Parts: sequence; structure tokens; C-alpha cells
Amino acid sequence: MISVSKWIAGAVVAMVAVTAFAQSEEFGAETRREDDAFLLMRDAVRKDDASKVDFYAARLANYSIPSYVDYYRLKARLRDASQAEIRGFMQRYQGQAIVDRLRNDWLLELGRTRDWTTFDEQLPLFVLNDDTQVKCYALQSRAIKGQNVANEARALLISPNGYGEPCAGLIGTLYQSRQFDAEDLYTQLRLSGEFNSTGQARRIVALLGGPDKKVVQAVDLPAVAVAKGPGEGRTEHEIFIVAVGRLAKTSIKLATLALNKASSSLSTQEQREGWAAIALQSSYSLSDDTTNYWKRADGAPLSIDQAQWSTRIALRNGDWRQVHKNIDAMPAILREDPTWIYWKGRALMADGSDTSPPSGEALRLFNSIADQPNFYGQLAREETGRLVSIPPPGAPITAAEIAPIAANPNFQRALKFFGMRLRFEGTREWNWGLRGLSEREHLAAAEFARQNHILDRMVNTSDRTRVLVDYTQRFPSPHDDIMHPATKTLGLDKAWVYGLIRQESRFIMDAQSHVGASGLMQVMPSTGRWVAKKLGLTDFAADMLSDVKTNIMLGTNYLNMVLGNMDGSQVLATAAYNAGPGRSRTWRASLDKPMESAVFIESIPFFETRTYVKNVMSNANYYAALFEGRPQSLKARIGVVTPKGYTLQEEQEATFAR
Repeated sequence: MISVSKWIAGAVVAMVAVTAFAQSEEFGAETRREDDAFLLMRDAVRKDDASKVDFYAARLANYSIPSYVDYYRLKARLRDASQAEIRGFMQRYQGQAIVDRLRNDWLLELGRTRDWTTFDEQLPLFVLNDDTQVKCYALQSRAIKGQNVANEARALLISPNGYGEPCAGLIGTLYQSRQFDAEDLYTQLRLSGEFNSTGQARRIVALLGGPDKKVVQAVDLPAVAVAKGPGEGRTEHEIFIVAVGRLAKTSIKLATLALNKASSSLSTQEQREGWAAIALQSSYSLSDDTTNYWKRADGAPLSIDQAQWSTRIALRNGDWRQVHKNIDAMPAILREDPTWIYWKGRALMADGSDTSPPSGEALRLFNSIADQPNFYGQLAREETGRLVSIPPPGAPITAAEIAPIAANPNFQRALKFFGMRLRFEGTREWNWGLRGLSEREHLAAAEFARQNHILDRMVNTSDRTRVLVDYTQRFPSPHDDIMHPATKTLGLDKAWVYGLIRQESRFIMDAQSHVGASGLMQVMPSTGRWVAKKLGLTDFAADMLSDVKTNIMLGTNYLNMVLGNMDGSQVLATAAYNAGPGRSRTWRASLDKPMESAVFIESIPFFETRTYVKNVMSNANYYAALFEGRPQSLKARIGVVTPKGYTLQEEQEATFAR
């Protein structure tokens, strides 16, 4: 029999527990309400609805991240805010990432209002300084003071779609002050056509005093523009060249006919520019005629994309002297890229300028990038006789080393944002917290990310170290209890599958792409449904893709089907997984003989897919080194790409010849 005193004591404990639970539930509900109000406030800022911003901000007086509430409230009326308010915010939250974000916004506003005194004062305090339009305002401010900034401007102004008013204003300022001449404007005009930037093309033609209507037609209705012919004078000729390039996007044949017909009216240099515009578009199709177009363009000033594609076509042709010549003619920003450092080294060896194995300039070039863990760093390393291997791990990170990371307000804010699925804000706070950390502290931060299941930040953070390296952080293999049996059953290379996942989702299970792909392996709902049907699964629903086991099962089966369709080529299958099997088959169909896979990959027409395949194959090589515990050859992994129908013996002979 229970005594009365014990019964009362038990009841009190139960009441306390119920009260604590109720308070916890109430606190959780309040937090969720505040988070919802924050998200609505953030959305109101994006919609430029200041009244709603104030409405929701009033409900967030005690929010856990007050700096962001104040930031959004201030951003919503930045044009009308006083300098005292802006400076007050910066002083109140000094040292936080959000201050640098507001300074970015304010610099754009100061540039717009031409308050160059305040702009010049604030610019050195902008830590990230990663906004192209702010950089344009900065150059404009210096140019107005009489400084010569033309070369810096030429290096910056390479992508018209991101110019906006600040960069357009810079071009105008430089032209009026004679730092830019007509040739600079014609270069920008051709770039505007290349990037389909009608507005920027109109601004350039206005500076040149040319016909507004004609340039709009050249970009938007190129068939109409070329039908009218090149017109009179240099400006109208350049507009015609823009139209030819735009027309070539849809019909190389019509563009070549138009340029040939107009050739008697164009100077030799203008004809070359026209052929360069056609050659670029033809390069994307990997047409057999592309080489001839580039030959006819020889001597034309080339854009960044044109310079690279003329070189890629030379690579496909095995014309190493032309590769060497093209790379030497590239602007510094390209010559310093690992891609072209590697291919220049290869060209030096192939055209007889250096030995094989390399010993002179080629060896110097390879060694300059051989320690980089990227695709071309690995290939360069192999050229020097070394394979990718995993060094012994350093001393394990201790709890004492993680403690200050966990206490860091930047990382705390990052975790809060990641919990709300605000990855942009979370990543900004996380990266801000990494500033000034030692390599050992980077590894501790990466371990903290692992503990909180934010594997993309673990990978990104660990990737930043150069001397102290933890490859288990850089190349994690979560869910191996599911992955191992799945890949073993299908006979798939597990290192390759993990290499693909690392590139696809960075192990974010709830990752969603802008086109609707979901989960670790970024499976499209339509693809998931198709694979499920093939496997006899009749109860498939799109939301099942967020389940780890289902995502891996469908993703690996689809990858296996694609691999079989590509005759076992990991390179072709990787390209197909990203761009679709049809495109991968088309790119393969452009071959009439085996091609070194590195050349094939470098000449994939889609930038996203080209980068994707490089990263997946590079990742897979590291995973293989981890899993197998021995050095790995990236060259052997990627091998050669052969035309459809090649026998295994022919493929092996092509690989051996390489």
C-alpha cells in the first residue's frame, strides 16, 4: 500500500514534469511562430513591401538574431535612411557578417547617388569586396579623380549580364574621359551580343551615336537585322557582326551565308570578327566545320569564351602548336588558370618544345599546380610521376578544440539559419566565422559541422586547409550501410558514386535543385518514377525521394542504367547524369576515333556539365584512394572516350597509345 506522503511526492514530481513539458512545448511553439514571422519579413523585403517588413519586425522584438531583424528593417528603406541610422547599425553590430552585407548595400546606394566621399570612406571597410557592381563604382570614383583605371576596367568588364547601371556608368565615364576608345566600345558591343544583353548593347551604341533600333534588332531579331545588310560605317558594321553571331546560335548555315554575302562591304578585320562570332557558336555544336571557321577568324580580337573555345577545338584536333599559340595569346586571367597551365605544359611536350617526361618549362608549369586537389592538379601531378595518395591523418580533433567553435556567435547563427533551411544566410555566417582561423581551427570547425550533420560545411571548411589535411572530412562516406550493399549488388564503383554525390548535393539530404531534383543523389521526380517502374515499385511518390534509402536505391539504379547505356564509360555516364543521356550521346557521336578523356571533358559544350564531370572524376579518384588504401591514377580512371561501336580491344589499344 502506497503511503499518502509518497503519493503526494509522486504527484508533485508528475506535476512539475507536466509543467516543464508544457512550458517547453509553449517555448517551442513561440520559437516557431517567431521563425515564421522572420521568414515572412525576409520575403517582404524581397518584394519591397516596407509596411509588411515593419509589421513582422514588430513581432520580433525578442528574436534570437536581432541583427537580422534590424538589417531587414533598415534595408527595406535604405534609400531614405539617414547616415546616422546606417552608422548606428554598423556600430551596434560591429564585427558581424551582416554589417558587411549592409555595407555592400550602402556602397551601391552611395554609388547611385554619386556620394563619392562617403563611398571612398566605406569601400576599404568592405571585407568581402565581392560585388562586381561595387567594383565598377570604385573604378568610376577613381576615374573621376583623374586616375587611369582602363586596364583594371577591361579585366573586370567581361560579363555584360552582371553590369547593371554601375558598370554601364563606368564605361560611359571612361569613354568620356578618353580612357576607353571606340575599340573598347566595339569590344563591349560584341560581348553584349554574345551574352544576349540587349540593354547593354543599346547603351554602347548610344555612346557611339549609332542607331538604337538596329542594335535591338541585331540582338533580339538577328534574322531581320542580317537581311538588311551591314549598313554604312564602322558602328553599323559592328551591329551587323553582333546579328551574325546571334543568328549563328540558331543557324550556322544562315549566318555563314549572310557573312559571305556581306564580305565585300566589310573590312578584313570585321570579317574576322564575324567568323569568330560564328566559330564560337559552331564550337558548342562540335561541328566538323568549326576548325575552318576559327582559321578564318585568325587575327580577330577574341572574348574570354572565344579564346578558350578556339583552344578547345585545337585540342580536339590534336593541333598542339595551335594550342600553345592560343594559350600564349590568352589574357593573364586565363593563362593563370590551372586548366590552361596544364594544357600549355602538355602542348610544350607534344610540339617538341619540352621533353617527355617533362624536364623544362613544362615541368615548371605542372609543378606549379600539382599540389592543387582539383582535376587539373591531379593530372599535372601525374605528369611529374606522382599519383594521388592519402597521407596519414594528423592528431584527432579534441573536444577542447571544438568548444570555442561551438561558442562562436557566427557559428551559432549559422546553425540557427541551417535549422530554418536558410542556407544562404547560414553559409554566409559560417564562412564569416572562419576568417582568421588557423588550419587546425578549420579542422575543428569542420568537425563541429560533422557533429551537427552539416556535411556540406564540413567538406567546404576542410577543403580550405593546405598543410593539415583530413581526407575523412573532405571526402565523407555517410550512409555506407545503405550504399555498400546497393553498389555491390549492381557492381557499381562505390568511389565513383560517392564522388558524384559529393558534387550533386554535398550530402545535404533535403537538397532541392532549382529544377526539382531531390536528395543525396539529386533524383528528378520523373526519373525516380521511371526507375521505380522499371524496378517494379508501384507505390512511388515524389516525397519518397527525401528518404535516404529510397534515394540511394533509385539513384544508384538509374546511374547503373546510364552507365550501361554508355558502354561502361564513367566519363560519359557522369555527363549523362548531369545533362541527360541524349546530350551525352550527341557529344560522343561527334567522335570519329578515340579521344583522350581529358580532352573530351574539356570540350563538353555546357559549362555546368564540363565542371561537373571534372569534379566528379576528381572526387572519385580521392574516394578510391581512401577506400583502397593505395595511390590512384586519374588518367587510368578516365581513360579514353571512344565512338559508339568500338570493340574492347580497340578501346584498350587507344588507352595504351595515350
